Amino acid sequence: MGTYGDHARRALLDSAEELFATFGVDAVSNRRIAEHAGNANHSAVSYHFGSRDELVRATLLRYTEDAGARRGELVGMLGPDPGLRDLLSCLVIPFTDQLASMPVPSWRARFLQQMRTVPSMVATVAAGTIADPLVDDLIQRVRAHVSELPDSVYTGRSWLLGRLVVDACAAYEERLEREDVEPNWTGFANFLIDACAGMLDAPVTGAGDFLGYRTTSAWA
Repeated sequence: MGTYGDHARRALLDSAEELFATFGVDAVSNRRIAEHAGNANHSAVSYHFGSRDELVRATLLRYTEDAGARRGELVGMLGPDPGLRDLLSCLVIPFTDQLASMPVPSWRARFLQQMRTVPSMVATVAAGTIADPLVDDLIQRVRAHVSELPDSVYTGRSWLLGRLVVDACAAYEERLEREDVEPNWTGFANFLIDACAGMLDAPVTGAGDFLGYRTTSAWA
């Protein structure tokens, strides 16, 4: 059931996620978030979260535990010698399953897409990825499957894949809101996993640090 405070906090998180996804983090005031959540107290963000930065951080990390639990289930179902696609499934499906569990319209993928405009939150995402031992182990096992790739190519492709997954999910999320189509996140996840596997397995015709990496973490 939860207390009134729990409900108010959840409503503020839902409101922040939708407004940040739609307008961007810097364009939305705390007062607007409170009003959109149906809270007459314009200081509700400060009351429940302490600061705006903590609200943004809480919105970003609110589903981390659920995603980690789902990833653990998937890893537990891997056979003794999983293929590249099996390993990638454990990275992609926890996110698409999360989106599938939400009502239409959902805002999660578009919110995460907007987080790239907030440098401190990009660092938080990367730190959270590195801190998850399951993710770290999966990334290392994926790397072993494509050991012939130069380090610069693997890091660059991994960076691209992290963005591809979020951007593609954001586009599909937006389409589900805009059009009268039946959601099929399972099929979409398979589409993404195929694309990720294909990119990692693609031949190398040019190697180098072309992107000038701003992160040392794959998938961040």
